[in-house]
Amino acid sequence: LRTATKLPVILKGVEHPADARRAVEAGCSAIWVSNHGGRQLDGGPATAEALPGVVAAVQGRVPVIVDGGVTRGADVLRGLALGASIVCV
Repeated sequence: LRTATKLPVILKGVEHPADARRAVEAGCSAIWVSNHGGRQLDGGPATAEALPGVVAAVQGRVPVIVDGGVTRGADVLRGLALGASIVCV
């Protein structure tokens, strides 16, 4: 995909640190931590649980975006405190 476009490539749905590392190594411009509203798996991790591991894995090389479970300002602050560059409502 990187060879087909000069646009930023953002990988959404990342919840595991190893996947985040691999995405950065493959040339992704940003990582989007998302569980797609929790609709895919009943027992999947909350984005707030997955976020710190993903942030640690990318080591500041790309921005980390997070969504899911964000319903008020305190949730935005929590996401930022856990290391997200951007918190989507």
